[in-house]
Amino acid sequence: MKVTVVSRSGREVVKGGLELSDSATVTDLQEAIHKRTKKFYPARQRLTLPVQPGSKERPVVLNYKKSLKDYISENSDNLTVVFKDLGPQVSYKTLFFFEYLGPLVLYPIFYYFNVYQYLGFKGDRVIRPVQTYALYYWCFHYFKRIMETFFVHRFSHATSPLLNVFRNCAYYWSFGSYIAYYVNHPLYTPVSDLQMKIGFAVGIIFQISNFYCHILLRNLRRPDGNGGYQIPRGFLFNFVTCANYTTEIYQWLGFNIATQTVAGYVFLVVAASIMTNWALAKHRRLKKIFDGKDGRPKYPRRWVILPPFL
Repeated sequence: MKVTVVSRSGREVVKGGLELSDSATVTDLQEAIHKRTKKFYPARQRLTLPVQPGSKERPVVLNYKKSLKDYISENSDNLTVVFKDLGPQVSYKTLFFFEYLGPLVLYPIFYYFNVYQYLGFKGDRVIRPVQTYALYYWCFHYFKRIMETFFVHRFSHATSPLLNVFRNCAYYWSFGSYIAYYVNHPLYTPVSDLQMKIGFAVGIIFQISNFYCHILLRNLRRPDGNGGYQIPRGFLFNFVTCANYTTEIYQWLGFNIATQTVAGYVFLVVAASIMTNWALAKHRRLKKIFDGKDGRPKYPRRWVILPPFL
């Protein structure tokens, strides 16, 4: 079997094409491309079937587990695939570890060390109980995130672009420092004891709920990360499409009720906006896949992310 590998502009990526056995898989093709080009290891490759010029159809992405024969017509021994370089990649576990490590390390610095003396705030600093509880809450959250990354989450894609590490770290590390600065500030004014208890109680309940949502999502995928799209069921997923995002938002709402800083609420609004966009996209995708036609189940009527608003 001869496979021609071209770029989206039509230029040959592998000069002269590749000769593969009739039983070759897409993985075999990726390895052969890597062997010939040296630079483009399999995780950097996105292989699709060609589409007609002017067509609005989405190109078919080659599944690495399938045989190349699945993508060619009968009585043919030639296949043309379109190659796209996805750029340098890192595993999702690496990405999530570094983006969560920053807030976990940076926040305690503002609590344990009097960094404010270098910013013009001389004199003794009194640490309030709410600041101590906020530290425990914050560290528990990001430690939980890191543990979930290694022991709970199953990823549908093995890798992510390297640039996402810098983007995500900039987001989490800057917001972590921003919130830590104000919550631990010498001039910080704590809320009432009752409000603090209510806020942290709400936050802890939703932190635990968020962990359970991740367990339910984990069970929808096989250990290799595959399993296709399925309708999430059980617990809050019976009412909300993206219950994992819902609980994430409310756990930060609890934190902000207890600590009450502008920085914390800015982070909440930004994070909720991002997760709402993700939730809307997932809700539309699940409704499109599970349309009730040709034997497919119909996606049940649910809230998207924030009952009773969306």
